[in-house]
Amino acid sequence: MSLDRMVLAFAGAMVLLSVVLTLFVHPLFVWFTVFIGANMLQSAFTGFCPAAILFKKLGIRPGTAF
Repeated sequence: MSLDRMVLAFAGAMVLLSVVLTLFVHPLFVWFTVFIGANMLQSAFTGFCPAAILFKKLGIRPGTAF
């Protein structure tokens, strides 16, 4: 799996996790969803993604975006 797909899969999993936490644990977990969305938006414009840096250090092969 390339780095790009890994970042997308991780972001999707985090969004789903935050929605489940919002529904079943506490409504304020919605801010976790907001944080994830804001991070995805800023990485689209700046190219800086902390998850991509972490996955790159773990040895995931690079893709075209990161």
